[in-house]
Amino acid sequence: MTCLSIITLPDPILRKVSGPVETVDDGVRRLLDDMLETMYDAPGVGLAAIQVGIDRRILVVDSSNKEEDVQRPICMINPEILQTSDTLNSYTEGCLSIPGEEVEIQRPAEVTVRYIDRDGIQQQLEATGLLATAVQHELDHLNGRLIVDFLSRLRRDMVVRKFRKVIRGS
Repeated sequence: MTCLSIITLPDPILRKVSGPVETVDDGVRRLLDDMLETMYDAPGVGLAAIQVGIDRRILVVDSSNKEEDVQRPICMINPEILQTSDTLNSYTEGCLSIPGEEVEIQRPAEVTVRYIDRDGIQQQLEATGLLATAVQHELDHLNGRLIVDFLSRLRRDMVVRKFRKVIRGS
């Protein structure tokens, strides 16, 4: 497995809508393994393929309790939300592509997601709590949406300017 480079703001690829995966093959499974290693190394709760420069509808998440030292990764290919709850949860979300920034976001507390697993088998998952939030966050990435989009225009522009300044300074 290989630890991949995570793309950060303001790279325009983060705004790209990811295309579907046509075939689940060894290359896709290798990418899933590399994404998991990258996510755990970062450390993060989730990672979308677009965050490592791959324009495909692939994400990995693991919302397991880190203190238990047990990994419970979920790999999703071509995920789509089938249903959301009316009840909302509020989480302070960070993002591996926007290091150091956190945004309070309200999202549906429960989601039902259909996806293809690493073996090419269609699955369905009913997610709640942090897992539901993580899946929605990563799906946002696949649709070119970032946590800064939940901010006021003024605050979003300030965050983007800060990251552009960092890029120019390096």
